[in-house]
Amino acid sequence: MGIDPGLTRCGMGVVEGSVGRPLGLVDVNVLRTSSDLRVPERLVTIEKGIDAWLDEYHPDAVAIERVFARSDVSTVMGTAQASGIAMVCAARRGLPVALHTPSEVKAAVSGNGRADKAQVGAMVTRILRLDAPPKPADAADALALAITHIWRGGAQARIDAALAGTRQARRPRSLR
Repeated sequence: MGIDPGLTRCGMGVVEGSVGRPLGLVDVNVLRTSSDLRVPERLVTIEKGIDAWLDEYHPDAVAIERVFARSDVSTVMGTAQASGIAMVCAARRGLPVALHTPSEVKAAVSGNGRADKAQVGAMVTRILRLDAPPKPADAADALALAITHIWRGGAQARIDAALAGTRQARRPRSLR
């Protein structure tokens, strides 16, 4: 499951598949909260929405866009707060959480770490064999995060497992 965190719009996308196999869209949506509500109430809405999706789709992992500093501090704060909620929802279920930067995601799906929103949407459409790009961009970004995690997270999981096996083999038999 990919989550593009945001206080006003929080994209969520579920993709199925594995490295070397075609990927498929399971579902995509954007949680919206009104700027008229206080931040704590908006965060509760986001938490309930993410919880509902986790309960419905039972993903193997959750990939969240890593928050990065922009010029507008209020935007960064809202994004960071929504990101924290997403991490808590996943951690509560014991799900692995991966954070991917926007440039990592853009590079993974388009081959260009500086791709624009339209390019990312077009590549998500092509990769998932959709009829049209997911709208709004937050939906496409959530799917791009899920795709990135499948492609990169699968490889990282194999590396981690191999390293763990190497460490285990090096331990004296009395400590195993």
